[in-house]
Amino acid sequence: MAFDSSGGKCVIFSAPSGAGKTTIVQYLLGKVPELAFSISACSRDPRGEEVDGQHYYFLGVEGFKKKIEEGALAEWEEVYTDTFYGTLTSELERIWAAGKTVIFDVDVVGGLNLKKIIGKNALAIFVQPPSFEALENRLRHRSTESEEKIAMRLAKAHIELDRAPEFDFILLNDELNRACKEAEAVVRKFISE
Repeated sequence: MAFDSSGGKCVIFSAPSGAGKTTIVQYLLGKVPELAFSISACSRDPRGEEVDGQHYYFLGVEGFKKKIEEGALAEWEEVYTDTFYGTLTSELERIWAAGKTVIFDVDVVGGLNLKKIIGKNALAIFVQPPSFEALENRLRHRSTESEEKIAMRLAKAHIELDRAPEFDFILLNDELNRACKEAEAVVRKFISE
């Protein structure tokens, strides 16, 4: 481990793409002032309105590989060929130094890696869609990706859904308002412990 996580807490939200984790995390950031969002690093280029240092740290493939070599990442994963995502240790240290609890919005493998690294100071929450069909519908209604990308995300989702039992808490997102309120209660309890 490249950093000391003994004093800082983390809340990790993971789910297959389209399950609603980002919406729930945004809700929590607006309701729980003790939380601060961990901005992930990635190797891809910004999409649309994305801003470096606000949505992601856009490092490029070579820049990301350099951070791996430097040991500057708490965790990382090559999600698809030459598509890397990870967490900079400097990002965690920045949030903990401000006295906040880190909140993550990461894929399933990244979430489990973070849980393994941070241990008892992490609460790992898996956002469960009501069904695989609902997940597929949500991805298609986004209208932001090609059919090929949707097929890749759905294939990955099958594997990710099987890993839900490895998380500390499974949050069913069958009704967004209810799921957000349940997430808030679970997160507040963890922070106060």
